[in-house]
Amino acid sequence: MSSSKQALAHPAPGSGAAPGHQPGAARGGRGTPAPGTSSWRSRLYRWDMKASPYAFISPFFIIFGAFGLIPLLYTAWYSLHNVQLSSLDHKTWAGLDNYRNLLSSDFFWNALKNTFTIGLISTVPQLLMAIGIAHLLNYRLRGSTVWRVVMLTPYATSVAAATLVFTLLYSWDGGMVNWLLHFVGVDAINWRESTWGSQFAVSSIVIWRWTGYNALIYLAAMQAIPADLYESAAIDGANRWQQFRHVTIPQLRPTILFTVVVSTIGATQLFGEPLLFGGVSGSKGGSEHQYQTLGLYMYDQGWIIGNLGKASAIAWSMFLILLIVAAINLLFTRRLRKSQ
Repeated sequence: MSSSKQALAHPAPGSGAAPGHQPGAARGGRGTPAPGTSSWRSRLYRWDMKASPYAFISPFFIIFGAFGLIPLLYTAWYSLHNVQLSSLDHKTWAGLDNYRNLLSSDFFWNALKNTFTIGLISTVPQLLMAIGIAHLLNYRLRGSTVWRVVMLTPYATSVAAATLVFTLLYSWDGGMVNWLLHFVGVDAINWRESTWGSQFAVSSIVIWRWTGYNALIYLAAMQAIPADLYESAAIDGANRWQQFRHVTIPQLRPTILFTVVVSTIGATQLFGEPLLFGGVSGSKGGSEHQYQTLGLYMYDQGWIIGNLGKASAIAWSMFLILLIVAAINLLFTRRLRKSQ
């Protein structure tokens, strides 16, 4: 009893501390962070949460600014000056004279017409063939993976190699195309010198290279179509052709619109195929400029003649054409969404 009373009369060390405080846990004691440490860490954490997303996406904007935006603005500045390739440091202000000269130049309108014609000849058959090939590959075929790789092979082939082969095929003397036409009773065609012949030859190179690529895009879109739609159509008595018309094509409208826009952009920037097909006169688009595109016209003005101011104006004209194409694409996309 006496020991217990003494214990009550003399409490253990630290028992007089306030509730919730442990011995040695006084402010500023060992194990307690400094007053400003927690606030500094919280500010660092908040800054990291806000800045990290921008740091992750910054490489794209840095690369785009260095290789996309700055050259684009610099080209726009050059288009307002008279600049020669031989004397880049000596340029004079020209205002909109380069653009006025383009609008009054027959070569510019000829290049624009050729670009439109070659783009139309190459895009329409290309996309129609791509839809047909994708429709065939959508069904179960033996070695479907092999066929898909075969479809992508022309796209992986370099432009120089493909154009060289087609140049030999369309050769006036000894070309396989004229050799086959001889059996049909058609006279040999000088594919490089004739207007429609040269444009058709260049378009065939584009068709060969990009049909398989677009076919795989259509195939991926077809495989995303719900099978219930085909089953409902089959129950209603629709055959494969009717299913293709009334089920597949309507479901492919957004993808078709996308491929049309991409193909139009590619046709506007067409450069390698006509340049290599023409040989010595490739930059001129033939002896009579019969297949000179906007890309070739820009190259001829900038690097052959050396008029960088006019070449920059052509480049910005092409950019404005692409903006118009993008605006038309946006308009059709909105109408398509409203119709659905």
